[in-house]
Amino acid sequence: MNAPLLVPPKRCAVYCRVSSDERLDQSFNSIDAQKEAGHAFIKSQSHEGWIAVADDYDDGGFSGGNMERPALKRLIADIQIGKVDIVVVYKIERLSRSLADFARMVDVFDRHRVSFSAVTQQINSATSMGRLVLNVLLSFAQFEREVTGERIRDKIAASKAKGMWMGGPLPLGYDVRDRLLVINETEAALVRRIFDDWAPRKTPDFCKIGSVSL
Repeated sequence: MNAPLLVPPKRCAVYCRVSSDERLDQSFNSIDAQKEAGHAFIKSQSHEGWIAVADDYDDGGFSGGNMERPALKRLIADIQIGKVDIVVVYKIERLSRSLADFARMVDVFDRHRVSFSAVTQQINSATSMGRLVLNVLLSFAQFEREVTGERIRDKIAASKAKGMWMGGPLPLGYDVRDRLLVINETEAALVRRIFDDWAPRKTPDFCKIGSVSL
């Protein structure tokens, strides 16, 4: 007779993913290997109360560079309704190859008190060391987002310096052609009349956009 568990059960979901170029047509493919390793890992942690949920979450032929994956969406939905306690993957890259996406996933995990574990890597958010590794990864994700934002701001500033139109409400009196502001003569005549009537002394600076003056 088996002794009763001394710890509460933890429902574990195995998530597997392969890209389209990883030979899904083989009799024992990468999905099968990941799934087998994931279930073996869960069984090895049975003393901690780990049990596998009835469903597996397999994304065959999907990139890890985005979150547009049916099984991943189903996993996140099940997490949000409280059906999963631990997510198990073979390697962290199987869950995501994007640090920014991974940060969003971990945020969902944290909000629903779900931990994350990788079979072949020392990553288990249920332990203090695992949380340290995840925090380091999330720090890099934050760094990636900030660097990306800086690049975008620098590109916009450089484009503006070259007189390029970078979007937003188009000022009256101008059209956009090849990303440059060009005078719309019909509208410009109206703008000139407005300033002739209300500002006859001097054309204000804000009536000049870039190097093109009305």
